[in-house]
Amino acid sequence: MHCPFCDTSDTKVIDSRLVAAGGQIRRRRECNECSERFTTYEAPELVMPYIIKTDGTREPFNEEKLRAGLLRSLEKRPVGPEQVEAAITHIKGVLRSGGEREVPSREVGEAVMTALSELDQVAYVRFASVYRRFEDIDEFRAELDRLKK
Repeated sequence: MHCPFCDTSDTKVIDSRLVAAGGQIRRRRECNECSERFTTYEAPELVMPYIIKTDGTREPFNEEKLRAGLLRSLEKRPVGPEQVEAAITHIKGVLRSGGEREVPSREVGEAVMTALSELDQVAYVRFASVYRRFEDIDEFRAELDRLKK
């Protein structure tokens, strides 16, 4: 593993732990050259389905796009990085479990909303307001009422 600070390949693992319900390994590393420490996550590489966007185009599943959307919704919320990684692992598992080679983007959005509703309700409402394109306060209020139930 190359050091992200000095780009040397001489690093060592200090600590390893299972995270995301055993689906990933978190490794704490230290660079032998500059002594900086950093964290890496190791997970099995599984084939993800292609995403069919609403305009009909297809694109490969992009985990970074998923992570960015979750982090944007969770900004300034009390949710730790391990919880975010666990949610990403869960969402990917949901998408793979169908066994389909292609899934509509709507399924990805619904899986994200389900994960966010379990993580943080404020983040859920933030994501839902953008994802469902709320036009007015009544739609927002209806979603809040639905969340209360």
